[in-house]
Amino acid sequence: MKITLEHISKRFQRYWIFKDINYSFTSPEAYALLGPNGCGKSTLLRIIAGMQSPSLGKVAYNDDALIPATDIFNKISFSAPGIEIVEELTLREFFDFHFSFKRPLPGLTIDKIITLCDLKNAVTKTIGDYSSGMKQRVKLAQAIFADTPVLLLDEPCTNLDQQGVEQYRGWMEEYGKNRLVIVASNDPREYFFCKERIVIEDYK
Repeated sequence: MKITLEHISKRFQRYWIFKDINYSFTSPEAYALLGPNGCGKSTLLRIIAGMQSPSLGKVAYNDDALIPATDIFNKISFSAPGIEIVEELTLREFFDFHFSFKRPLPGLTIDKIITLCDLKNAVTKTIGDYSSGMKQRVKLAQAIFADTPVLLLDEPCTNLDQQGVEQYRGWMEEYGKNRLVIVASNDPREYFFCKERIVIEDYK
């Protein structure tokens, strides 16, 4: 899988967040988008995911053949602290719903994913009753454990305690392999496995 950024620029009103980014992301490899808060990391990640349009430039997706942007959703899993999950559902109901659209990675079942999340004791509770850290684990799980060639993570350790951070590290070491992974972060704990690093402020 290859994602190519061609002259990507983003402007909010008169202010350019970043300009003229030309870069190719190729699997299997892990990349980190780095920079301080407000530099545009999350915005660029959403543009890569096809969730937001650039002001200038285009994103090209290729997996042996060019993929139309309208069809890229089933190739990408995305997690960010601000994404909405259906909090009226129990954990099992949510995973049953989510993984009906994107199948789990080979060898994983809903029961196995619940166990990996260490949330068996809360499986009958609605997600709205979860703590912020528990919700973040659910957001990460629905992305990391989906069978997609591309995995995009925005500040993945937000709201996680040390145990949650260690859990995230274990998941990425085991389930982040052989995929194209892009992490937007300013926390080394989140991108420890990323060999390639892009500093957004280089494109001001």
